[in-house]
Amino acid sequence: MPKVRANGIEIEYESFGSERDEAILLIMGLGAQLTQWPVELCRELVSRGYRVIRFDNRDTGLSSRMERDRALVWPDAVLALMQGKSAFVPYTLTDMAADAAGLLDALDIPRAHIVGASMGGMIAQHVAFDFPDRTLSLTSIMSSSGNPLLPPARPRVYSLFLSPAPAAHDHGAIVARGVKTYEVLGSPGFPTDRETLREWVIRDASRAYYPAGVMRQMAAVMADGDRRAKLRRIAVPATVVHGEDDPLVPVAGGLDTAANIPGAEMRVVQGMGHDMPIALVPVIADAIVAAAERATGRKHPAPAPVAEPRFTEPRFTEPAIEVSPAADLAPDAEAPVFNAPPGRVGLKLRFMSWWRRLMGRLKKL
Repeated sequence: MPKVRANGIEIEYESFGSERDEAILLIMGLGAQLTQWPVELCRELVSRGYRVIRFDNRDTGLSSRMERDRALVWPDAVLALMQGKSAFVPYTLTDMAADAAGLLDALDIPRAHIVGASMGGMIAQHVAFDFPDRTLSLTSIMSSSGNPLLPPARPRVYSLFLSPAPAAHDHGAIVARGVKTYEVLGSPGFPTDRETLREWVIRDASRAYYPAGVMRQMAAVMADGDRRAKLRRIAVPATVVHGEDDPLVPVAGGLDTAANIPGAEMRVVQGMGHDMPIALVPVIADAIVAAAERATGRKHPAPAPVAEPRFTEPRFTEPAIEVSPAADLAPDAEAPVFNAPPGRVGLKLRFMSWWRRLMGRLKKL
């Protein structure tokens, strides 16, 4: 795969389709390599008339590692946030959005349809409001608005994320943890068989394994704060996609994101968790293209119906998708939608609880 210099770092990327077509830029989430964008999704979008680019974020995969900041800043970031201060972090989501814009510069792409998943959705939001002249449309997938009143992840997810990352030489532990992560975050309505999960984990671990970068990215997420005011400045067509069964970023995060982006379309997918199973590739592609076509029009006639994919038992029917225009999602400025402690107090309480659990686990090491 090729690599370019952009925003002062090296970025590994892969391009699908014709350079003459409008570009879709795919931004992946926390610690996730470009390979976690299904190649089937890339090919589906190309078949609909687009050029598709996926890339490794900084500190992930084969892009630059911020090793000059190898001293972990995670505890300092947590403590600063608990005290209501701006946390010191090696870089921010704004910097990561500038990486994405820099990649477009390096590839001589004036504007693109910006798509992000999870943390990548947060970065995509930043591209849309920090670089509006580079953004044709926005698709935010299984992400959030940064609203501190939103409900937290489920307890089983916290337990997984608090466990220490295996050593680089312990391949068996790396594979076991990776498979467990997929299973905990996965879509209950569209499960992926364990052998396929193992293949994905081995593929990615063989390509790159760098848990230190995950911690720095998490610090950037934590320091980013509430994006709702900035989301209201987004002026391009937007689609928000979220799984109804997401255990890491509850669906409330997607609903709040759509409610704060003017004119955004909300798509809730029943049976979807915090992953991209191959069975949902057409659903994700439809959402991306819906935003793109609202921005620049249809590129090709609708593709011919594809034969129903074969599944191992049990079989699953077509996912139910609830589509809502932003007009139905407008937040009530007078009363919070979500039942949680108010403002910074709620954020502080969650971080204090998280910090106590982390310290308890570290003492056992």
